Amino acid sequence: MKIACCGIAHETNTFTSLPTELSDLFIRRGSEIADPVLDEFSSVEWVRLLTASATPSGPITQTAYEALKDEILAGLQAALPLDGVYLPLHGAMDVSGIGDGESDLVGAVREIVGLNVPIAASLDLHGNIVPELCLAADILHAYRTAPHRDQDATRRRAIGLLLRCIESGTRPAVAHVRVPMLLPGEKAITEVEPGKSLYRRLAGIDACEGVWTASLMCGFAWADVPSASMTVFVLADSEETALSEAAGLAQEVWARRENFGFDVETAGIDKCIQIASAARDCVFLTDSGDNPTAGGAGDIPLFLERLIKTEAQNALVAGISDKAAVLQCAEAGRGAEVDLELGGKLDTNFEPLKVKAVVGHVSDDRREAVVRIGGIKVIIADNRRAYTRLQQFKDLGFDPLAFSVVVIKLGYLFPELRDIAPRHIMALSPGFSNEVIEELPFHSVQRPIFPLDRDFDFDAASACQVVV
Repeated sequence: MKIACCGIAHETNTFTSLPTELSDLFIRRGSEIADPVLDEFSSVEWVRLLTASATPSGPITQTAYEALKDEILAGLQAALPLDGVYLPLHGAMDVSGIGDGESDLVGAVREIVGLNVPIAASLDLHGNIVPELCLAADILHAYRTAPHRDQDATRRRAIGLLLRCIESGTRPAVAHVRVPMLLPGEKAITEVEPGKSLYRRLAGIDACEGVWTASLMCGFAWADVPSASMTVFVLADSEETALSEAAGLAQEVWARRENFGFDVETAGIDKCIQIASAARDCVFLTDSGDNPTAGGAGDIPLFLERLIKTEAQNALVAGISDKAAVLQCAEAGRGAEVDLELGGKLDTNFEPLKVKAVVGHVSDDRREAVVRIGGIKVIIADNRRAYTRLQQFKDLGFDPLAFSVVVIKLGYLFPELRDIAPRHIMALSPGFSNEVIEELPFHSVQRPIFPLDRDFDFDAASACQVVV
């Protein structure tokens, strides 16, 4: 069985001023696409063409996208005949001059392989899904956890369903319903209500007679695009089953719209620092408005400035993106005092912060530096880097729990940190990933949409459609 693996995955924040260029994408070709999940399917002859991904940021430039797309299509053409195609995608990719990237890419793949070759895609649940994607692909299956814990399981399930298509010679009907709700991911955590029970419902739908799989996309709120919203789609043997199950789940999501909210304490920056300074245990504070994993610049120095003003002690800031500052620290060397102008170079709505700092560490590859400013240690990275894993701190010689205050540029804590944090407070801070989405300048989303609009009704059965 010969299956091609290819795709471009990107979470696009349209409110950022930072476009995504070809140089920003991490590209793997051929044997570089080393995915243990693919290797589990020993009966498959994998044709590993090209996969690309990037830190969430602004729209991918048309030139960059088309270069990657053309290479993928040429590879597919050369690999024919194929039994199937598997695409690891995201679901929130926007391309300058084109718009929705997933439907454009999968539609182009369909033109190459023809109608008889099944196509499957795995997705992040923070995707904005258009009917055209459901039309172009035979199988779509999305994550069911946020923070994400099921990436491998999702890819495994998507590939398994693709094999089912190939081996049985059948395709499921796909019912798609747009739920007019726009929620930041931090309000749709799957470990607390109502997300917890709604996402558990997916397994129950899977178990229904004739259902192949069901997905609930909470959407990506920092995308001012027509497709931005929550979405339900169900794949089933019959159109009737797919419609019934998709509409039922979508109506339940709508009925609970007012129950979605942050699962942790929230406060302004100053209040967060005040609470953390008075606490007895380590407190993790997330700088949610400047979250690189949601398209934030990662270089707003506002939190650090407030920590310095309050003379915070035993605090860690992870981190600030500033390539020039890293190089300056590397040239000065460990123990040197340096005058830095930190941040404010990517998100230019904020001024760089002028500080005197002592260099404590520079990585061997000169891509990270650690400086001390009074009682505060600051990790500086040469790119937009999110600190999500314990190993990132260990590599710098840190145990985050040894600090009284740990400031991280994230929204929700990723699993490894979430599992160890004694206390987590999310700062409702400014930036490209502002959690208070009502403050963002939306122009292109379909209206009405909750919570930007509230005085309207929604009937899922009327909105649900079978994509054929």
